[in-house]
Amino acid sequence: MVIYIPVKFAAHIGNCQHRGVSKSLLELTPVQTVACCQPLMREPLSVAQAERVAPLLKALADPVRLRLLSLVAAHAGGEACVCDLADAFDLTQPTISHHLKVLHEIGLLHRTKRGVWVYYSVRTDTLTDLAALIGGTLPGSAR
Repeated sequence: MVIYIPVKFAAHIGNCQHRGVSKSLLELTPVQTVACCQPLMREPLSVAQAERVAPLLKALADPVRLRLLSLVAAHAGGEACVCDLADAFDLTQPTISHHLKVLHEIGLLHRTKRGVWVYYSVRTDTLTDLAALIGGTLPGSAR
């Protein structure tokens, strides 16, 4: 498939500069055409949806918290203790506990206290909702 992409030149481009611009056609595969030309979402986020997603993204915008979430999700059995996570960072255990608390309070992690240790697991329902809200539904998909 060949797609013609019109190019508007600024009025100040001279004839010599115009001759130097490539006049070749851009050829795209059907997959590239769909990716290039179709919107990713059927409709933009509503105000309410944006207000629900923003705090989650804000919590995940911190590299330590993002990594903690991924470590908990990848941990054997789907849950991890603070003591299991401390070695992965050059941070103190109280700092790691603070980041885990932020993830818990925003609803991304579930926590269970066992004796003196707190175990964390990922709340897959929240991640699924987040993915649906920011990913939207692709046009033509059956989601």
